[in-house]
Formats: sequence, structure tokens, C-alpha cells
Amino acid sequence: MVRLKQTQSQRHTLSPQQVLQASILQLNVANLEQKILDELESNPVLEPDESQSEEMAEVEPTEVDYEEDPDEYEPANIYDNARSKDRDIPMAEQVDFVEGLVRQLDSFSLSDWERAVAEELLWNLDENGYLAVDMVLIADRYNRSNEDVSLVLEKVQQLDPSGIAAKDLQDCLLIQMRGKEQSLAYQVVLNYFDDFANHRYECLQKNMDISKETLSNIIEEITHLNPRPGDGKIGSGIETVIPDLLAVQRDGKWVVIVNDSWIPDLNLSNEYLTLLNQKDTARETHNYLKEKFDSANWFIQAIQQRRHTLTAVMETIIKKQPKFFDGKVDSLVPMKLQDIASEINMDISTISRSTRGKYVDTPYGIFELKSFFTEGYTLEGGEEVSTKTIKELLKKLIHDENKDSPFTDIDLAAKLKDGGFPMARRTVAKYREQLNLPVARLRRQLTQ
Repeated sequence: MVRLKQTQSQRHTLSPQQVLQASILQLNVANLEQKILDELESNPVLEPDESQSEEMAEVEPTEVDYEEDPDEYEPANIYDNARSKDRDIPMAEQVDFVEGLVRQLDSFSLSDWERAVAEELLWNLDENGYLAVDMVLIADRYNRSNEDVSLVLEKVQQLDPSGIAAKDLQDCLLIQMRGKEQSLAYQVVLNYFDDFANHRYECLQKNMDISKETLSNIIEEITHLNPRPGDGKIGSGIETVIPDLLAVQRDGKWVVIVNDSWIPDLNLSNEYLTLLNQKDTARETHNYLKEKFDSANWFIQAIQQRRHTLTAVMETIIKKQPKFFDGKVDSLVPMKLQDIASEINMDISTISRSTRGKYVDTPYGIFELKSFFTEGYTLEGGEEVSTKTIKELLKKLIHDENKDSPFTDIDLAAKLKDGGFPMARRTVAKYREQLNLPVARLRRQLTQ
């Protein structure tokens, strides 16, 4: 028999306003502009504040008192494209890298289906220039055999740069060495690639019966090949970072400015407000307008809250990182998201949204807000230092090591201890991996 049971519990749920505020906060300034344009298009109650732009057009430029109204300050020469000295210089045609490869296919006499398959292969290259799709899928899509697709792939792999459309690193190197099939370097990549990739040089010498000098020349030849022919060319156009915040110093004090003055302010439509307040407005129309007015109000409040939150977070970062903002950009102190959250009495998720993908323009350069946060490591004397400092030292040790006999993690731990940072080998290994640095065996280079 089913019994009805009543229980009482507490649970935290977000209101629609809070959900909207969270979504607006996590947008960077470029995405915020697009969000505002989309909202203006979908909500007839919202309208841009035209009076602001009209006033700015009528009023002659005057000197701004930054102390009285810091929000009016914006460097005139940073984001004003109209002031660019190069605005009249004609731009050369920018051809996408893959489109350039497609154009090279004109040098081959390809049938219609071969051309279609070739283009399909090119548009399925990954960021390194390797083939990122199984040829079986392309064969099925064009109702061709695997052998047919392989023949087309061989022609695609003749395009410039050499090594493009390879299946993997070994294939990429072999493509670049076509015509040198009889060379020792080609034989190493073809038959002993695993030993070469893992720097097992003694095994290579033994298996090929060659001298150390010969092996050194082979390695020199192979390492001059391009392992990533598409790197920096595919899917990576020029990215412009627009800072969300400006940190400027005035009279010895830091002023934080939200960089959204070029985004239009929003108002509620007086015309629709009058219609909403009329007693003879149909119920259906009234309910629709009420819903749109609520949505518009929440949207405007969310933008205002975003400005307030970003300003508070940045001001606290400046307070917590005084050495950095004194010009010592390498002197970050350990700081976590929770430190900022506790200081300004906000939830840690709010701080995370405020710093992810947001940038600040400072006198020392443009920095992502999350770059100011770094873990701490407590030394034996109780002093806490930033792990960034330790990682920089670790990177330098590995950079300056003898590549014929690179430091192991135990060696690195000893070196760090000598530098005043005693730590366990496993901690060194963790930091090394975070720096994307390989183990000693893979850093080894053969020298004569």
C-alpha cells in the first residue's frame, strides 16, 4: 500500500534575476555587446539611450577630473580605430590557410569526385595539419573504396607545406623525406621511430650499427623537419583581446574603469510603458508587456551588477597584489578565489565568473584576471611563496641543463632545495607536468 509522507527540507534555488545576473557576469565585453544587441532585437520594451550619444556629439571635449568622475576616463588612443595612423593603408587579401591549400589542387588534373574528396580531406585537418577524420568515413560518404580515397590523399600530401594531411607524426616526417628513402634518417623514422621518439639512442646505435657521430647527424636532419605543418595557420586567425577593465593610476591611487563606455546604455520605452498603464489595454497585451518589462528591468540591473562586481573584484586584486602593481610583475603572492570572495563578501562562483576570460589593461600590459591567482607553497620556515616563482626557477633549471644528461626529478628537487625551495620529488614532478615539460629521458639530446 502506497503511503503519503510529508517532509520538510530547505534548498537553495536561484531566482530568474540571479540566473540572468550570473549569465551576464560571465560574458566578456565583446560577447556582452552582442548579447545587448540580441536583447534589443528580441525585447521591444528595451531601447538604446540616444540622448547620451547626442550629448557627446554636441559637447566639445573638455579636460576630465578623474578624481571626481573616474568612469569618464578612457584612453583615447587605445580603442579608437578612427585615430589609427594606418587606416588608409590598403590591406592585402587575407587567404585562409585551408583555402590556399584548396587552390593548390588546381595544379592537379582531378575528376569531380576526386576534387570533392580532396577538399573534404583538407577541410578535415586539425590545428597541426594532420588528417583528423577516418578515411573510411570519407569513402562511405562519397561511395568510394578506401583505395580510391588513399590515392587522392597521396596527391593532397604533395601540397605545400610538405607534411600536410599526414595521419600521424611518423607519417608527417616520412612525407617530408620523400626522395630520400635510401638515407639513414629515413630508415630511422620508418623502422625505428619508437626508439627515436623516446630518445633511446643506445638502442638506435646498436640496431643500426652506427657511430655516435653518425647518429648525431641523423638526429640533426630529422629535428630540422616540421612536426606540425599546420601549427598557427589552421583555425587560429588573429585574435584581438579587448580588455574588460582598465587599471589606471591617478595621484598615487589606482582607479578601476569598466571598459564598456562604447556599449549603449539601455532605457525602458515610454511608449510601451504608457500602453501598459492604460486601463483599456487588453489582458493578453498587458500580460505580454508586463513580462517584457520585467525581463528588461532584470537585464538592465544585471548589466549594472556586472559593472559593480568587476570593479569590486579588480580593486581587491590590486589590494592583494601590491608588489605587482608597484611594477614588480613577477612578484605575485599566493592568492585564491576564496580570498577575494571573503574580502568582498561574495560567493566564490561569482568570483570565478568575474575572472574567467576577462582581461585588464594596466600600465605593465594586458593580463587575464585569473593570472593574478596562484597557489602557495609553504617553506620549512613557515613562509608562503607563490608556486609561480618556483615554476619559473624550475623552468630555468631545465632550460640551462646539460641536454646530454638532463636533470631527473630527484636532481631538480636537490637544485630547488639549494635555491631555498625544499620539496619532495613528486611535487617537482607535478610542477614539471603543469609546465608541459617532459621527463629527463625525453629531454635528452645527443651531442658529439
